[in-house]
Amino acid sequence: MRVLVTGAGGFLGSHLCSRLVSDGHEVLGVDNFFTGSKQNLAHLAENQNFELIRHDITHPLFVEVDAIYNLASPASPIHYQRDPVQTMKTNVLGAVNILGLAKRLNVPVFQASTSEVYGDPMVHPQKEEYWGNVNPIGPRACYDEGKRAAETLFFDYHRQHGVKIRVARIFNTYGPRLAAGDGRVISNFVLQALSNREITIFGAGTQTRSFCYVTDLVDGFLSMMSSSEPLVGPVNLGNPEEHSIRDVAQRIIQLTGSTSQLVLRELPQDDPKRRRPDITRAKNLLGWEPKVGLDEGLGRTIDYFRDRLRA
Repeated sequence: MRVLVTGAGGFLGSHLCSRLVSDGHEVLGVDNFFTGSKQNLAHLAENQNFELIRHDITHPLFVEVDAIYNLASPASPIHYQRDPVQTMKTNVLGAVNILGLAKRLNVPVFQASTSEVYGDPMVHPQKEEYWGNVNPIGPRACYDEGKRAAETLFFDYHRQHGVKIRVARIFNTYGPRLAAGDGRVISNFVLQALSNREITIFGAGTQTRSFCYVTDLVDGFLSMMSSSEPLVGPVNLGNPEEHSIRDVAQRIIQLTGSTSQLVLRELPQDDPKRRRPDITRAKNLLGWEPKVGLDEGLGRTIDYFRDRLRA
């Protein structure tokens, strides 16, 4: 197949491109490199089955492909709050353009949605039926509401035009190629620990997250797109093991042999207190669940950043 991946230069996009090429597909990667990096795709540069286009999906894209994965969007608070208007445009106008392309070509289209559609959840763990608790005018709204609006567009295109959609709600994911300095928990903690600097924790560190290793998540993407079930989504994809932020920091200190100390900072506005996916739907309909445990995944991620620091 010839597959389009938007956001190809990002953390998830680059891993998905690698996997698709490895599986024998031709991949057309698209990115405007607002947050993505060409370096993430350097290993594919000479591969004849990979092609890269610089393009902003807030503008229409005219290509011929057999399937589409829409991963284009800033994903960390530091990045999406840097230009909230562009973040909203990417999620909403980008969805319109990608869905229009899928409709014209009559091909399946995958939407990388997010657990942020649940906001600061009042239901735990989060099931797909939960509508969420989102502040529509807060500093995170450009991303949270942008992704919610994109889901609306996907389901309306499916109902009104019969577009073949797949919508995945992605929970915290980590692994090699996380961008340094993007404010995400794992990359921040690992880099601070490897440099024996203070590890900054926002709040008391009692807030929880569930961390999924990137290869497990990509397996979930492919399972959704290849499923013979009448599965449009949304489907939670994430690791249901719940860990406090303080516990993750202490694990990383132990795994790196760091002398770093924990330092507490004020919790950002609207930061979720608990986050854990109910993945019953993914298990039952896809036979999917994560395989990589937190310590194993952290070890691989630490090795990646250690090598980068030595380079």
